[in-house]
Parts: sequence; C-alpha cells; structure tokens
Amino acid sequence: MRIVIAEDSTILRHGLVELLTLRGHEVVAAVKDAVALRAAVLEHEPDVSIVDVRMPPAHTDEGLRAAIALRGERPGRAILLFSQYVETKYAAQLLADRAGGVGYLLKDRVAEVSDFLDALRRVAAGETVLDPEVVSQLFSVTRRSDALSELTAREREVLGLMAEGRSNSAIAAALFLSAGSVEKYVTSIFGKLGLPPSDGDNRRVLAVLRYLGS
Repeated sequence: MRIVIAEDSTILRHGLVELLTLRGHEVVAAVKDAVALRAAVLEHEPDVSIVDVRMPPAHTDEGLRAAIALRGERPGRAILLFSQYVETKYAAQLLADRAGGVGYLLKDRVAEVSDFLDALRRVAAGETVLDPEVVSQLFSVTRRSDALSELTAREREVLGLMAEGRSNSAIAAALFLSAGSVEKYVTSIFGKLGLPPSDGDNRRVLAVLRYLGS
C-alpha cells in the first residue's frame, strides 16, 4: 500500500514509517501538521492516510477536520484516525458519510501490531473500523442529544440559564416565573436527563455539561 502519515510526535512518526516499510508498504509522505497532510494527500493520492487527531498549531482537532475536508473533496479517500483521544464533535460527521474507508483507533488500546496492520488494510479496502471505546463515546453523545430533545421549550430556557450559572431565583426573575415553578422545571429536567439524586454528583453541573455538549 502507498501510505501518508500525519503525526506530530517525531518518535511515533518515524516509528510508523519504519514499521510500515518493514512490512513492505510504501510511505510516500510523513508529515507533522494538517496543512502538510492536505498537500501530501493531494500530491500522492495514497491508498490510505494515517492521521493523528490533535496536531499543530492548537492541538485540538486539526487532523480530524482535515480528514473531513479531504473526504469531502473526494468521498471514499481512506483515512485511519490514530489518536489518544476521542473527539466526538466532528467524529460522528466523519463516520456518517457512508462512503466507507474510514477508521478510528486509540493508540493506547492497540495491543498487537498485527491488529493495527489489519485495520489499516481493511480501511484501505473501503471498510469502516472503529475501536469499541470510540463507539461507546459516540453512542453516549447520541443518547444525551436524544434526552435533550425531550425537553420542552421552557425547560430548555431554564437549562440555558443554568448553563450561564444563574440560581433558581435569578432564573425565576429572568423568565417571570415563581420560584416554585422554576423548581418544578429543574426537577423535570433532571428526570428527563436521567440524573437521579446522588450524594456524590452535582446534578446541576451534570445537566449543564450535557447541555453544553449537545
């Protein structure tokens, strides 16, 4: 296979080059940022690209967004995301285009070199390969979104004000409601989001986190 590698860690980048070369593959480019990734893919049109999610300059989701852009220009471009992190914000978009030839593996969970090479081969062949932990986290995001969709318009207003850090009394004043009404809305929100009373968790914080992640 002809392969492009995009990995900002010098040691890991060179390690992947050596590993793949020893297995008979041709690494046509090994780069350290998303801009160079795009240039390398357009120049070489590899069979598959191995892409880290977080790369310079901000080390957030540059690699993932570059992968989405590359597949948007030519659907089916084979991309294997290889990262320490699950970035759910754009991962679902990448995996939902149904063109195939995409994978997402977590570096710390690849136990055998043979498993990695098999995943790479399958992605190059047009299959979709996902680490179970990636699936789990994406599913969790979907469940949160579904739960939030059950909230009424007024409950969403209340939750939005909670996200701004307002107390129940401040929410009541902003929405011209009684304190009792706000309390009922808050209780309903907790119920719909599946947040039962707990000594160890602050349900208000958890509810806001789900709102911000929707």
